[in-house]
Amino acid sequence: MIRQYELVERVRSYDRELDENLLNRAYVFSMKAHGKQMRASGDPYFSHPLEVAGILTGMQLDCDTIVTALLHDTIEDTLATYEQIEELFGEEVARMVDGVTKLSKLEYMSESSKQAENFRKFLLAMSNDIRVLLVKLADRLHNMRTLHFITKPEKRARISRETLDIYAPLAERIGMQEIKEELEALAFPNVYPEAHESIIRRLDFLHANTADIRDQVVTELEWLLTEAGIEAEVKGREKKPFSIWRKMTYRNVSLEDQADILAFRIIVDDTETCYRALGVVHRQWQAVPGLIKDYISMPKPNGYQSIHTAVIGPQKKKIEIQIRSSEMDAVAEKGVAAHWSYKQHASEKEGAQYRWLQDLLEILEHSTDPEEFLEHTKLAMYQNQVFCFTPKGELISLPMGATVIDFAYAVHTRIGDNCVGAKINGKPVQLRTRLSNGDQVQILRSNAQQPSPNWLSFVITGKAKSAIRRFIRHQKRDEYIKLGKSILERAFQHENRDFNKKSMELAARNLNISDPDELFEQVGKGELLDRKVLETVFPGIKLNGWESATAFVRSDTADTPRKGDGSIPIRGLTPGLAVHLSECCHPLPGDRIVGISTTGKGILVHTIDCDALDVYSETPEVWLDLSWFKPGEEANFFVGRIEVLLDHEPGSLANVLNVVALERGNLSNIKFAERSPDMFRIELDIEVRDVKHLTSIITALRANERVNSVERSFS
Repeated sequence: MIRQYELVERVRSYDRELDENLLNRAYVFSMKAHGKQMRASGDPYFSHPLEVAGILTGMQLDCDTIVTALLHDTIEDTLATYEQIEELFGEEVARMVDGVTKLSKLEYMSESSKQAENFRKFLLAMSNDIRVLLVKLADRLHNMRTLHFITKPEKRARISRETLDIYAPLAERIGMQEIKEELEALAFPNVYPEAHESIIRRLDFLHANTADIRDQVVTELEWLLTEAGIEAEVKGREKKPFSIWRKMTYRNVSLEDQADILAFRIIVDDTETCYRALGVVHRQWQAVPGLIKDYISMPKPNGYQSIHTAVIGPQKKKIEIQIRSSEMDAVAEKGVAAHWSYKQHASEKEGAQYRWLQDLLEILEHSTDPEEFLEHTKLAMYQNQVFCFTPKGELISLPMGATVIDFAYAVHTRIGDNCVGAKINGKPVQLRTRLSNGDQVQILRSNAQQPSPNWLSFVITGKAKSAIRRFIRHQKRDEYIKLGKSILERAFQHENRDFNKKSMELAARNLNISDPDELFEQVGKGELLDRKVLETVFPGIKLNGWESATAFVRSDTADTPRKGDGSIPIRGLTPGLAVHLSECCHPLPGDRIVGISTTGKGILVHTIDCDALDVYSETPEVWLDLSWFKPGEEANFFVGRIEVLLDHEPGSLANVLNVVALERGNLSNIKFAERSPDMFRIELDIEVRDVKHLTSIITALRANERVNSVERSFS
């Protein structure tokens, strides 16, 4: 265990402005507060905060951070209070101690919810001061180093899983590679013991066959660089077992095919020499196409800079070589701790490498489900990155597999909401197009555009999903309010009663509902019948023989539908339900359809191949088998949406509208999705009888010489 004077000397060695009195007081306070508490190892509990402080002195962190490390468990595990810490050690230390505290007294329905909510709280504290995260990582690292003292394997596995899911990725995102790799190495055998043993056995086999190659490559690189007049330090290292396993699992790359199992690092004085060294390496050994990555000109989000190249080296072995300056190497290993300046209160978190943190905070602000937030958080931290540019040259980093919509939301939420199209490297693309490294992306916007529920089937970033879901929640409520109000107006009109604000306020008050809008919403959802509202406003009213205005849907046992009565001609539903035709796929008579039932929210009808159905794949109990009534049983019209690409010439639009009219379609809406000097793309909403009617219109349009393409739209 570190002695008090040893801790003081460690901090004094790099911090000339050390407040020795403050550090000594924190040491004594923590030791007395923890008293006779013991750890699972049998050591005094005070040894833990002391070791955490020792880890942080290795990062050369300031006095306040070391004091926070000594005190970080006092509020949670002792009788010490926040007010006491603030009085004795100052507001800044108290705030950081509170941010690190685990909040274990909170109770939630499930362990995963508790974990997610704790992480939300921690993230808020971390956003104000990144040192909170550094203390937390050091705390977790020491706990993992002593994890073997815990006797229950289930508990070791749970703590290790949390480490792999949250703390190792967090360390990676702030560039602390050494801590990240040690956390993974300590957690891996507890979570995946069989995989760990298998990787170790296979690495031992590889060692037997490549025992001499490391020394050979190091020696040859040192000679080549010296001959070229380049002063450099050359190191060889082996990839860690967990990194190998993760690449095998998530990228489906076999161990033998991983070029970076054995990697070499060339460390030089400056950036210019990095590129000279790259030339020396490539003159000696053949480069592997597609495996050269320049993270110097395009750094990773965590600030990491280096040149990576893979070559066919001695013995025809594929090896990876990393080339970086000594300053880049310090940042690569120590991350934020290598360049964080507390004395000047530098606000590094406002830089590009902390943009991911701001995105997580935006999701946190609007998230209603802790587990959903945790899902987005893990995704944002884990995914490999793809780097794209705005038309003005701003660099946007996104997870691999991100789409145009993800890019739009990464730039700004409003741009995502209004996105109608995009150009990648000057060429028009679909919204679901996945981005590649180096793409220049131009987002096309329209104030008339709104997020589509269909977007959820292909976006992958938490920020995009959160914004779309937030809009859908608000839109659904507005739709239910509008539908409920329409139902009640019809019901009141049927009974020759006056429908007004005063009567709705009376009904809401008598039914213990907060306001008329909530009343309309409940009626629109089918949770409250219009009959009940009438009886509440007009006690004793006679409604014998009267059919509820909510009975918009006929069952398959009903008589032949009445033409033009405004109902939806679907078989398989019972009367009295609120039913909506989905706006993501615009189902038409003739399409194969299914219904999705949500308790209290009615039925949403989709085409059988609608992408939005993917989110219900694991809940088959909400699916309803539906079909349309036979043709001729009704005379209603339904909206079908098509997308048309036209020549940008006078009269083109008139040609399209004339074709629609000749085919007896009625245009209900038109939206210009994209314009260019040569052509423009429009979306048309057309009232048709059924899918056959819409197909005939599409066929006629394709025959028009001004039309380049026509497709049915499901967005």
